[in-house]
Amino acid sequence: MKKYLYQTALLTLIISATVYSQTTYDFLRVDMSARAGALGGSFVSNNDDVDVLFYNPAGIAPLQNSPVSLSFVKHLLDINLFSLAYSTEFENIGRFGAALKYINYGTFDAADEFGNRTGEFNAGEFAFLIGYAGEFEENFYYGINAKVIYSNIAENSSSAIATDIGLQYVIPSQQINIAASVVNLGSQISSYIDTKEDLPVDVSIGISKRLENLPLRLSVDFHRLNEERDEFYQHFKGFTIGAEFYLSKVLNLRLGYDNERRSELKVGSTSGIAGFNAGLGVLVSDYQFNYGYSSLGLVGAMHRIGISTAF
Repeated sequence: MKKYLYQTALLTLIISATVYSQTTYDFLRVDMSARAGALGGSFVSNNDDVDVLFYNPAGIAPLQNSPVSLSFVKHLLDINLFSLAYSTEFENIGRFGAALKYINYGTFDAADEFGNRTGEFNAGEFAFLIGYAGEFEENFYYGINAKVIYSNIAENSSSAIATDIGLQYVIPSQQINIAASVVNLGSQISSYIDTKEDLPVDVSIGISKRLENLPLRLSVDFHRLNEERDEFYQHFKGFTIGAEFYLSKVLNLRLGYDNERRSELKVGSTSGIAGFNAGLGVLVSDYQFNYGYSSLGLVGAMHRIGISTAF
């Protein structure tokens, strides 16, 4: 019975954290980067930010030097997420990346089958990945991640392995990036209960363009293309749109929209401003500071902060 209570608590935590969770590892869907979050998650075609490792490993191929990024996400209740991403080039081998993503659900009271408090327990999950990116030919990149995922509540745990695969094609003359990725493709090694769960696989395509006469880059992504839908056109309902305004050399304004999140968070006849995102990026010396706000409608909001630099 005690184990049952732990498992029930875990399920409740995950639902609270992701609002409409589908699997144990749905924390993998949460946007960690303050920049990506502010753009509504439109990041598959990015290739100038090491956090693209979480979206499309091919995007690290054009990176310069050895960038590193640290992010923090304030989720609902006392749920917090942290991430760290790093990439470097090895001469005559290619570009490698590594990243860690961790979610902490907090501390909870444990009780026996009679409701008597027996102590406290913690719950959390993390994913660690190592990636590699290379070039098929000029301006055409590929990338792959190997990923280990772990989830625990008190003395119980679950684990999985997965891979991410990505492609990206760049048209420099038109400042256009076109990309596609498959993330979280894998299987559980161990589970909380007898039946193993599917990982939150996400097949995505994206395109971004820097406008010629405006200091603006627009991005459009289509996520969850692999999920079953009642009608064919519904495969494209999971789109996100991002706009990044380059106000100066040191200040960027970002806006984003997530269509599926807005639909999922509809309460009654209203969604409030669910699905809408905004943020800022400020460059101070060699450090980039980012902030992102994501509305969850009547449920609340998520706040993200991040700092990045390069060595």
